[in-house]
Amino acid sequence: MARSMTAFSSAKGGARGLIWSWEIRSVNSKGLDLRLRVPDWVTGLEAGLRARLSQSMARGSVTLNLRLTREEGSAKLTLQKDQLAALLEALRATEEAAKARGVTLAPSRAADLLPMRGVLDVSVPEEDAGQILPLLMEDFEPLLADFLDMRAREGAAIAQVLLDQVAQIETLTQAASEAAEARQPKAAQALQAALRRISDSAADHDPQRIAQELALLAIKADVTEELDRLRAHIAAARALLGEEGPVGRKLDFLSQEFNREANTLCSKAQDPALTAIGLELKAVIDQLREQVQNLE
Repeated sequence: MARSMTAFSSAKGGARGLIWSWEIRSVNSKGLDLRLRVPDWVTGLEAGLRARLSQSMARGSVTLNLRLTREEGSAKLTLQKDQLAALLEALRATEEAAKARGVTLAPSRAADLLPMRGVLDVSVPEEDAGQILPLLMEDFEPLLADFLDMRAREGAAIAQVLLDQVAQIETLTQAASEAAEARQPKAAQALQAALRRISDSAADHDPQRIAQELALLAIKADVTEELDRLRAHIAAARALLGEEGPVGRKLDFLSQEFNREANTLCSKAQDPALTAIGLELKAVIDQLREQVQNLE
């Protein structure tokens, strides 16, 4: 079934003292464009996610974000003894200089020293990528499933719109066929008038030349071939919309073929009613082509 290229999904998770949040979105694109922003210290994560996304879709500009942080209280505090010793020595020298000048300083407290730069190192322990990688990849699967489900649901809605538009094209094609049939008497009169003009202008009345001119006029007025191709395109569009997998590119090409036949129909119409139908056909085909751009 047809799938849309636009979708969004998000999720949160956590394990082994880590918390994370996922966000994935996609918009229309001619091909598959993957943009991943994930922690680079988890070896193999980006490659694994890229492979999984590439297996799951064929088109769309996809952006995937993963924010990964430590839970509160899981960080390790380390006292930097050398830095503390240097700070205490500087503090002692400062107090002696102040005393020599008759200045009394307030007693120092540990709470005043610990926040000083470099005294207390708040470090995040290196997480074993071999342990966190499978957890993240497993947690990604429900997010991806929800994301793909949204693309499928939107694709189904677009497919129904397209089927309705194809039905309109079919109705207009039948109306064009009836209009072309109704114009036959006028077309015959026009052909007879053309025959008289050719006969009058051809001094030698060359039968072969007259036959060629009449055949050319008949071909220019005949829309049977265009109507037959429109009917074939209608059947092809319905078949594509019933297929599994990406069909957007094929439908885009088919919409161009629809438009080509409608243009030719208008150029050959030579009849107000048939011209009006051809213009309405072009309008519906333009709407169809716009919707097709959203499909994978």
